[in-house]
Amino acid sequence: MLVILTDDQIFAPEQVCRSCVLANNNGQPRWQGGKLRCGQAIHKCTEQNLEQYECIMGFRIANIQ
Repeated sequence: MLVILTDDQIFAPEQVCRSCVLANNNGQPRWQGGKLRCGQAIHKCTEQNLEQYECIMGFRIANIQ
């Protein structure tokens, strides 16, 4: 499940990505083959199984499994 992280809040991607020109037709980040296509990996915490990415717009996106 993808979520958008800020310093003190968690958002659903639809709340942030729907206005991004790089989002798909459903307002979701472009996620394909286990990788974020509209950003880059910045952190992976193996203990919590949490991958973090930074999108081109500057938001942090986490893949929570």
